[in-house]
Amino acid sequence: MHVNYRGTSQANEELAALPPRGWNSYDSFSWTVDESAYLQNAQILAEKLLPHGYQYAVIDFLWYRKYVDGAYTDSYGFDNIDEWGRPFPDLQRFPSSTVDRGFSQIASKVHGMGLKFGIHLMKGISVQAVNANTPILDIKTGKPYIEDGHQWTARDIGLTHRTCAWMPHGFMSVNTDTGAGRAFLRSLYRQYADWGVDFVKVDCIFGTDYSPEEIITISELLQEIDRPIILSLSPGTEATPALAENISDHVNMYRITGDDWDNWNDVSSHFSVSSSFAAAKKIGATGLRGRSWPDLDMLPFGWLTDPSVNQGPHRKCNLTLDEQKTQMALWSMAKSPLMYGGDLRHLDDITLSIITNPTLLKINHYSKNNMEFHYVHSERTSKKEHSGRFRSPYHVDLTKNDGMFVGLTACNDDTANGWYMISQDGKPDHICRNYEIQNDKSISFCLGKTQFVHYRGIISMDNMEHQSKFHLSVRNTSDTCLDASAGRRRTASEIRFPMFSACRWHAKQMWELNANGNLVSSYSGLCASVESRDEGGTNGARAWVATGSKGEIYLAFFNLDSTSRKMAARISDLGMVLRRALLRKHLCSCTEVWSGKNFSLTKEEISAVVNPHASMLFEIIC
Repeated sequence: MHVNYRGTSQANEELAALPPRGWNSYDSFSWTVDESAYLQNAQILAEKLLPHGYQYAVIDFLWYRKYVDGAYTDSYGFDNIDEWGRPFPDLQRFPSSTVDRGFSQIASKVHGMGLKFGIHLMKGISVQAVNANTPILDIKTGKPYIEDGHQWTARDIGLTHRTCAWMPHGFMSVNTDTGAGRAFLRSLYRQYADWGVDFVKVDCIFGTDYSPEEIITISELLQEIDRPIILSLSPGTEATPALAENISDHVNMYRITGDDWDNWNDVSSHFSVSSSFAAAKKIGATGLRGRSWPDLDMLPFGWLTDPSVNQGPHRKCNLTLDEQKTQMALWSMAKSPLMYGGDLRHLDDITLSIITNPTLLKINHYSKNNMEFHYVHSERTSKKEHSGRFRSPYHVDLTKNDGMFVGLTACNDDTANGWYMISQDGKPDHICRNYEIQNDKSISFCLGKTQFVHYRGIISMDNMEHQSKFHLSVRNTSDTCLDASAGRRRTASEIRFPMFSACRWHAKQMWELNANGNLVSSYSGLCASVESRDEGGTNGARAWVATGSKGEIYLAFFNLDSTSRKMAARISDLGMVLRRALLRKHLCSCTEVWSGKNFSLTKEEISAVVNPHASMLFEIIC
């Protein structure tokens, strides 16, 4: 029976009015979490973290996969799907699901703890369901979906050329242009609402796996449901503000990086991307039934597992205490959702103090004017420098050639224009874009256009589209082609090597040059750009500012270097950026949040020595 919340305060409540907080099972259990371990973590969440606003308890991916030999992230044939092609929980790991082949029993227990219940989902429909050609449920009749006298099935709606790039044996997009595609997704999300789900995290649908039609369809279907459900997107590998412009109104959270794990390179890689989203005014923008928040991923502290393993928590966090504080400070200043990832059964007092620091949590929820502060002065040994303005990485790097990068961005981005084809007698065609002028001559970046060859045994695209599509290769060969999305999950800091693989007639390797000079990916509909980029831009001094709800000013220093730095910010620069005058500085107090130490403002600046990979956060009250 559908749960009806119409007319209640819950239904009318603004969704994600503040950045959501909670716990997610992925960092500590990968996909192997079971009912007992989940409920134990939920109970501790309710006791220790709910008083600090952490309210969502989320079961991450593959809860429908049987935990048996041979099962792993991209294995095939181990998923539980019902007669309508919808996944249901692994009954061995979640025994209470035998009641309804769902999560209603667990959700009821979680709600009884005062928490909200969340699950991870993959986009679209499972490959198993398509291969089994399951019928589609019409929730209005309780019978198979029929339109125009035809009973529609999974094969009618599954887009076989749009399988998830990093889980091709798992899931594919559905055709949301058809009534049957929408009917399938409606049956999915209505079922989740009936289970008592409050939060859905949908994966392989944003970033390089961009599926805007499906994102918007899911958002519309959630609005049909009276139960308020948070919509979160993941993983969002190398997302850009231009990309988010089209979908942020339809969601509540969306990942803007690859997976964040407990190593310093992952943490430091978040500074530029978070700055670009703040500058684009995306923090707390309009979202689904409320607000939307750029998501920097989970906090991988405490007791963890490893990425993509069939194993639960077995090791301590590899980040130092300073590095954990830096991560918590950036996440709070950028107002990212805070989802703790460690096994709460091993939560220690130090970790608890970091993730519940009252000032950090106050900043995360209630601060305004959050932005990178570009006027910090720093000194490392004898070398002095001014940070200047940092260039924000607005593109998705795919391949490097002679120092240049091909990227993906929204097609309305100016950097996506200017591609053209060069045809020469007796030589293969090239697709090129000018990127630099040297000695009054244009310097071009070119990729070889290769002819279509049919590859047996490979899922093919619609033959009607063959005329305008082509492969791209750095070398003039037809056996290695440029992919538009990674074939596996990527971490936030992972170096993006050229993504070439054996050519096949698959959308993520197919491109089209349109009349506007855009090179369009057939997989995501995003457009290619070219830039010269310094990959070493995560070192040095960074700073953020924000204002509090009672007039406080917050200034955060971050030292991304491996040696100590003296960092300083002028009071006048703070006033200029925040458009506030601090004329009576002698009436102001300045406290460093982590240490509790008081600092003087009488020298016209705030300065301190910041340890390697560490942060200092100043609260100024006048």
